[in-house]
Amino acid sequence: MKCCMFVAVALMSLLITLASIEAAGECGRMPINQAAASLSPCLPATKNQRGKVQPVCCAKVGALIRTNPRCLCAVMLSPLAKKAGINPGIAIGVPKRCNIRNRPAGKRCGRYIVP
Repeated sequence: MKCCMFVAVALMSLLITLASIEAAGECGRMPINQAAASLSPCLPATKNQRGKVQPVCCAKVGALIRTNPRCLCAVMLSPLAKKAGINPGIAIGVPKRCNIRNRPAGKRCGRYIVP
């Protein structure tokens, strides 16, 4: 009887632990849509390669690269970015256009390579 009680308690503990774990995606615990929304000041720069990149955009991109560089790639390739008309080939160059030194240069982002 004690053995069955122990197994039941252990099983309940395991189920509670599994239920409390949140799946982390490319952007960690931040939903990708929230990460994309934080980069909204960059929208004009992702559509026109010759367009000026706003300082607020550079600050947001720099912060995201420091905290989670894979998230930036995930945002650029997301369905939300596609709906917003973002050109990934142009968007991939925003960190360079911002003169961000610690950008993941040479890393792949889908079929693109970070300049």
